Amino acid sequence: MSNEYYDLTKSPMFAKGPKILGYVVVGIIVLIGLFQTFATVGAGQRGVVFSRFGGVKDVVLDEGIRFKMPFVEEVILIDVRIQKSQVDAAAASKDLQTVSSTMAINYHVDPSKVNKLFQEIGLAFKERLIDPAVQESVKAITAQFTAEELITRRSEVKDQIRENLASRLLAFNIIVDGFNIIDFSFSKGFNEAIESKQTAEQQALKAKRDLDRIKIEADQMITRAKAEAESQRLQRETISPIILQLRAI
Repeated sequence: MSNEYYDLTKSPMFAKGPKILGYVVVGIIVLIGLFQTFATVGAGQRGVVFSRFGGVKDVVLDEGIRFKMPFVEEVILIDVRIQKSQVDAAAASKDLQTVSSTMAINYHVDPSKVNKLFQEIGLAFKERLIDPAVQESVKAITAQFTAEELITRRSEVKDQIRENLASRLLAFNIIVDGFNIIDFSFSKGFNEAIESKQTAEQQALKAKRDLDRIKIEADQMITRAKAEAESQRLQRETISPIILQLRAI
């Protein structure tokens, strides 16, 4: 058995090692470049192209696999499907009653204008735009109605808030699909006043019903009395000739 050790540095593979490593590095760079060349825009999304040298580009990418400049352009994905937001808002009514409300809004981003929205607002458009717009619309419309009208004319109030909100958001390329008032709540004092008013109205209505009932009963008694008097008169008119004939006989 030989006592000599095999010298790996003299191996042909060792000599080619740096070259092979270079090929591997180049291959990895090529693969990364290929991945950087394409972007996938999913269902219900649109892509905004951001160039590191020119900012947001005036183009919107539809669904599918899209080409982009590797290492230069970035594709930001924005959801354009209908989304739901629930917002709490506080306001004052026309008669200066404090009103707390909860509003639900369905909305979607205009697919053709996602680049404008991203450029002007960014991705946090719900927090920066939608929630404040809901609160401002609620305050603007609530101030036009008394607290009682907010209850009795709720449908009209909802329509006006929706119209105001839709106008505000459309200016930023967001479309309102639906709007609902989930809850209107008022101060304890106002609720007690409404309850007292309802109680008084119910009592007044009951008193009116009682008065109407008494009047009807009195009219019925008068009618019966008149009928009885008429009946007695007819009886007298009928009996008198008979009595006279009997006396003559």
